[in-house]
Parts: sequence; structure tokens; C-alpha cells
Amino acid sequence: MIKKYTCQNGVRIVLEQIPTMRSVAIGVWIGTGSRDENEQNNGISHFLEHMFFKGTKTRSARDIAEAFDSIGGQVNAFTSKEYTCYYAKVLDDHAGFALEILADMFFNSTFVEEELKKEKNVVLEEIKMYEDTPDDIVHDLLSKACYANHSLGYPILGTEQTLNTFTGDTLREYMAENYTPDKVVISVAGNVDESFIDEIEKYFGSFEAKQKTREMIAPVFQPQKLARKKETEQAHLCIGFNGLPVGHDDIYSLIILNNILGGSMSSRLFQEVREQRGLAYSVFSYHSSYQDGGLLTIYGGTGSNQLDVLFETIYETIQKLKDEGITSKELQNSKEQMKGSLMLSLESTNSRMSRNGKNELLLGRHRSLDEVIECINHVTEDSVNKLAKQIFSEDFAVALISPSGELPKALQH
Repeated sequence: MIKKYTCQNGVRIVLEQIPTMRSVAIGVWIGTGSRDENEQNNGISHFLEHMFFKGTKTRSARDIAEAFDSIGGQVNAFTSKEYTCYYAKVLDDHAGFALEILADMFFNSTFVEEELKKEKNVVLEEIKMYEDTPDDIVHDLLSKACYANHSLGYPILGTEQTLNTFTGDTLREYMAENYTPDKVVISVAGNVDESFIDEIEKYFGSFEAKQKTREMIAPVFQPQKLARKKETEQAHLCIGFNGLPVGHDDIYSLIILNNILGGSMSSRLFQEVREQRGLAYSVFSYHSSYQDGGLLTIYGGTGSNQLDVLFETIYETIQKLKDEGITSKELQNSKEQMKGSLMLSLESTNSRMSRNGKNELLLGRHRSLDEVIECINHVTEDSVNKLAKQIFSEDFAVALISPSGELPKALQH
């Protein structure tokens, strides 16, 4: 059972009590990410996330690390395009202690110059590491191809140039504008009772910030083709189609469509590209949903001499799916896969905390397990086929990283 509570200042608390578990996962979710940045401060959301671990008014970075190690807990954080999350997973006996440290990091981080300098170097190394993994950066290149100068096309890590401009003051200014109570959700899942809500409110229920009216500009999908030359062993290809936003009526039909296309080992792309033709070790598809848009991405990596064949095979697979539709067996198998994944994820307090935090932040509602299964069961062959025709009839974007930097011949026009 999920309990929802809104503090007087607007901070939302979502608590799922699971008395059969001995762990508690606590997540501080903030509705801000690289989408809220501009060209000058791109990467600041991610850098701020790093700096939260670098010391508060009463704790050093080492103190924070040792505090969680001393109770056998885990603490971490991540930044996405539309939200940031700081979270901890601990034994139920230590839930209050973990909450206090997360609150200390949130409200009392000092951003001292010495730590800023060190962490800039750490993030710079992270950017370099990312540059060394072309199968990762090609997805950023696809975002740029699809969204051009819109902030959804920015890399989450930022760049070396923007990173060097960040100061304690710029971090505090960004927090003041974006870490506002109306954009904060505290999600908790595990063996705690409702009294824990009072404890959360004690820390997060009274802070105030200037309410800033943010005008969100919807992204316009642009089917650009971008190629980048890089010394790699493989050609890394991404193809992107315009998808659906979070909470769209057809989102479950799209999840099933993606699963059939390239979301599993029995998917058409995996079977055709890898199993039948042996063209790639890694080939898959996935869907990313944003508040006002979405992106269906297909990835494949192969030797440069096979790039044309890989693209043609992927394209033919898409066209066949669009023209002939899915089979009843594929629909049934995908439904069971989705239900299985959902059920298995519920065995983890971390997964439940994440699911509830994202749902509250992006949708403001929570479907029960039975309601989600009902939504899955309501998906039909017709709804999936109609969506496939809609999505795959539009032009697509392409991103390529390869030794030659030349797009497949079919796209060179």
C-alpha cells in the first residue's frame, strides 16, 4: 500500500510499507536534469550531484562514506535528462540515520573550492572514459540529431568547457532556482511505518525557495543524420524514431512493440541481425519517454565493412514489422515478459522506491500492480500494429561513430 503526503511547503512524500523486508530504500528525487540547463551551464545538474558527496558543514566527504559503510548501507546518485536522484539503501534499523545524512547532504553541502577543483577533475575523467566507449556516446549523438539545439539534445555530463566555469556560487544559484519544494519527492520503500513520514517532514517540510515559473519548451523531433569519425574497431549505429511522452494512452502498446522489435533475445532484431546473419554481437532497441516527447532507439555495432548490410537488415526488419504487423504469439510472449519483469522488480526495495519516486515526480499518480497488469492485458494486436505504422512511417534520425565517419550508402543523399 502506497501512502502519499504533501508537506506544507509542497514537498511530496511517497511511502510504501513492506513489513516482510528487512531493508529500507530512501530516495530524494528532484525534477531537474540536463533538460533544465543551457549551453553555458550544461552539465551542472550532474556536477551538483557529485558535489553533494564532497562534504557538508559538519561532515567531510570521508565522513559521509564512512557513515554508510559503518552501517552496511549503500548510498549513490544519478542524473538524467529530466530528474536527479540521491538514494540510500540500509537495514531498517538505520533508516532514520540514513535519512539524516541525505538531508545533511541536500541542505548543508559546502561546495568548497578545494573539493570543487578535485571533483572537476573526476568528472573530466568521467567524460574521457565516456569518450572511450563509442557504443555509449553514439546515443548522445543521436539525441543531438533528434533534438538539435533543444536542451534534450545536451549531454548529461556536459563538456570540459562548461565544467571549468562552475563555482560554488553557480551551484548555489542553480539549486535556488531548481531545487524548489514543488520539484522534490521523497520516496521510501521497505520496513518502516507511517511515523517515518513525520521524520521526513521534520527535515524537508519547512525549507522554502523562490517559486520560479519555468516555461517548458516542447522538443520538435528532427530526423537529422549525424556521423562522427573516430578510431574504433566497430561502426556504432543508432537509429531514432519519434516516440511517445510519459503517461501517453498508448505507452503500453509501445513497450510491447519495442520488446518485439529489439527488447529481448527473442526479438526480431536480435534473431535476424545476430542469430540468423551473425552481423553483430550487440543489437537492441529501447524507448525513452520525456514529459512532452519520446524517442525509440535502435542500436547495432558491427565491423565497418558490414555497416551497409547491418543498416539494410535493420531497415528491412522495421518495414516488415510495419507492413505485416506482429503475431499473436509475439503479443502473448511480450505480455508475459512484461508481467514477469514487473513482478521480479517488486522483490527489491530499491526498485519499488525508484518506481514510486518516478511515478510521483513525472505523473503524480500510482497504479496498483493489478491496474498495471490490466493495462498490459488490454493491449491488442491492432493497437500495436497501428502504433508501428504510425511510428515507422515517419522519417528517422541516425547517429554513427565509425573509423570512416561515412553514413551507410542508403543514407548518402
